[in-house]
Amino acid sequence: MPADPSPGLAGDPPARGAGRRPRSAATQQTRASVTSAVEVRRSTRRSRTVSAYREGDRTIVLIPARMSEAEEQRWIGVMLDKLAAQESKRVIGDGELTERAERLSGQYLEGRARPASVRWVTNQNTRWGSCTPAEGSIRLSHRLQGMPEYVVDYVLLHELAHLLVPGHGPRFWRLLEAYPRTERARGYLEGIVAADRLPHLPAAREE
Repeated sequence: MPADPSPGLAGDPPARGAGRRPRSAATQQTRASVTSAVEVRRSTRRSRTVSAYREGDRTIVLIPARMSEAEEQRWIGVMLDKLAAQESKRVIGDGELTERAERLSGQYLEGRARPASVRWVTNQNTRWGSCTPAEGSIRLSHRLQGMPEYVVDYVLLHELAHLLVPGHGPRFWRLLEAYPRTERARGYLEGIVAADRLPHLPAAREE
């Protein structure tokens, strides 16, 4: 599985004419929104409905062509909230967690990190994840369940990197540079830590 989950839906499903590539400039206009990682696609085929879904690292928001800029920005916020609410309700099992670990290793670590086991645990209240390189085992705190999947992927990749480099020195952080949402995920977790005094993060790398 890629770093981000498979496309999820919020609101109405995309119309057939609102695919990845617009059929023509007359029927659909595609442009990047001012909101980071959000692409707004306007379609004359839509009169009132708005929908959104994930596409890789982006969120696609489908809106009627005549919608004003102010309405567009309001609906972007609404649909992002809906997607986040949907994703927060989804909890993946140990089997899918293992599959994600294998895919993340292949995508970002050249397949070199090969965990023997990956599972959720409920006894980790002082950190988000842990690994035992000698056993090849990775454990993720159940506190991550319900958080955005890019955050879970970051923690999972973090522990996979520990199978290759045990500490948090420059070599370790270089392994995570390929993951495009490292800083965003760290910021999310640091916000949780600050708000609730939950597990702390390792200090950022020192050059």
